[in-house]
Amino acid sequence: MADLRVIRKVSVFMKKAKLFLIAGAMGLMVTGCGQGEQKAVEPTVEIQESTEHVNAADDSENTETAVNTKETTQETKTLETESSEQVSETQTKGTEEKKTDGTYEENFAVDSEAAAEFGRQIKEAVAAKDLEKLADLTAFPIYAGFPEGGQSVESKEVFLNLGADKIFTQELMDSIAAADETNLNPSMAGFVLTKESGAPNIIFGVRDGVLAVSGINY
Repeated sequence: MADLRVIRKVSVFMKKAKLFLIAGAMGLMVTGCGQGEQKAVEPTVEIQESTEHVNAADDSENTETAVNTKETTQETKTLETESSEQVSETQTKGTEEKKTDGTYEENFAVDSEAAAEFGRQIKEAVAAKDLEKLADLTAFPIYAGFPEGGQSVESKEVFLNLGADKIFTQELMDSIAAADETNLNPSMAGFVLTKESGAPNIIFGVRDGVLAVSGINY
């Protein structure tokens, strides 16, 4: 009987020991799972934080780019306004100088009415084949681009010696007669009196403060 009691006590002890080991093992598993979950969550938080930093940096960069673009646009508009004001000031100055002393600083200072009036005088001289009148409208020396070759005409005397037949070709007369003297645009070279681009023409502009013929092209 004594042996049987000992055996039962040993059996109960073994059962308790097994339960204790099982409980301990389960506790370790739960602890391990908790740590695993925590480790799995931490990278997600880091990724979210990193994404927020990147988005914030992108927003800051986009805002800076928009500000720079706006400033550049404003600077361009300012330059365009200043340029327009300078052109207007130059034209006004030229008009005022013409009104006070009858001369011009440059071709761009000549008003359209004055250019049209001088163009009409050229047209009248060419239509009448009046070489003397055309010479009076000319500031020598001038360039004459004859079909056989261009040459510099140094003086009024040389110009008159060329003769009306050489100066007033039919092609030149037709082109000048068809030219619109009321729609002449100034350039650095002057005003081009012609019926169309590439046709024979007479060029005039400011020479020594006044309008004068400066070239004839055939």
